[in-house]
Amino acid sequence: AEAEVVSVEFKVNLLAPALGDRLVARAIVKKAGRTLSVCDADAFAVSGSEEKLVASMTGTMMTVLPRQ
Repeated sequence: AEAEVVSVEFKVNLLAPALGDRLVARAIVKKAGRTLSVCDADAFAVSGSEEKLVASMTGTMMTVLPRQ
């Protein structure tokens, strides 16, 4: 709970214009390690009940614990 998280790397693919009533993002931690974690996320443009994938991201995060 006392750890900080910093980004190490991002890979973003912008796939389509984000046109719609709202944007929805969904993410998952693919691999949580002791120091590094890899995450994936997708962004969707929503119009009514229809969703369109507009962006995809893979990110690597590093856990930084406070110094003793």
